[in-house]
Amino acid sequence: MNILVTGAAGFLGRRLIEALLQLGSLTDRHGQLRPISRIIAFDREPLQGMDDPRVQVKGGDITDDQVLASLIDADTDSIFHLAAVVSSQAEGDFELGMRVNFSATQRLLEQVRLLGTCPKWVMTSSVAVFGGALPDTVDDDQVWAPQSSYGTQKAMNDLLLADYSRRGFVDGRSLRMPTIVVRPGKPNLAASSFASGIIREPLNGQASVCPVALDTRLWLMSPAQAIANLIHGHELAGERLGKGRVINLPGLSLTVEQMIDALREVAGDEVAQRIQMRPDPAIERIVGSWPGSFSAPYAQALGFTADKEFVSVIRQFIQDYPPR
Repeated sequence: MNILVTGAAGFLGRRLIEALLQLGSLTDRHGQLRPISRIIAFDREPLQGMDDPRVQVKGGDITDDQVLASLIDADTDSIFHLAAVVSSQAEGDFELGMRVNFSATQRLLEQVRLLGTCPKWVMTSSVAVFGGALPDTVDDDQVWAPQSSYGTQKAMNDLLLADYSRRGFVDGRSLRMPTIVVRPGKPNLAASSFASGIIREPLNGQASVCPVALDTRLWLMSPAQAIANLIHGHELAGERLGKGRVINLPGLSLTVEQMIDALREVAGDEVAQRIQMRPDPAIERIVGSWPGSFSAPYAQALGFTADKEFVSVIRQFIQDYPPR
């Protein structure tokens, strides 16, 4: 069982590889359960600290055709495509976002098509494909109307993967992820980065800035739940995906105020008071265009799951990453 993970050095990429190694086996492109023998862990900056003989670390530019050609071969059973430029960065640098988020995906899919092996393909989509006038709860038939370059790039990838799957070039599934919280480490350039920051920084004794209004509603998922759903999505048989290859995942629908209330419940008033409300119109415009709740009946019928409550998400974060 040979697997490629792009974006391997990212937070989800690393956690996914760790989970796969612990799991030990997956179903291959023929639907047979097989031991994992090789994981190619690819990112621009090579993954560090992964000491397992099954992991082959590679680094390079994903927009380089020669690099892409070196990542897959006729023995590649599965591809987890997680490499991406985040939302604010894609909005600030249009050419970079198009090269990494769309063109590289298209070229990698072409490499797969030319091999003629039809591997499994799992990638992440985004709620940023939606925008405009939205209902309080978005259903699976909601028309896509992205209001950012990042959302447009993700929507194009979803359409491309659906067509490549329809034609039998790849056995694809694109999982439309909620905002993943709580992420450890430092803030990044994602418009949603504050959603982790308003929990992570206060827990570590630091001030945190919230750039959106308290009544801003977000669709959320914990990192552990995201990894479980990525693996579950991979293991689904292709014939079960008759309602489409792009799947809105279930999640938690919370306002920023409710997130802060949960932090206060877990860690107390002193911690919650470290959050400073400082509106940022650019972030508000992007985040405000995203849906805050989904019905997700297709995903639920396929067995995808959501976190039960945000308090538990915070407590799990504290357990995994104790305050410094």
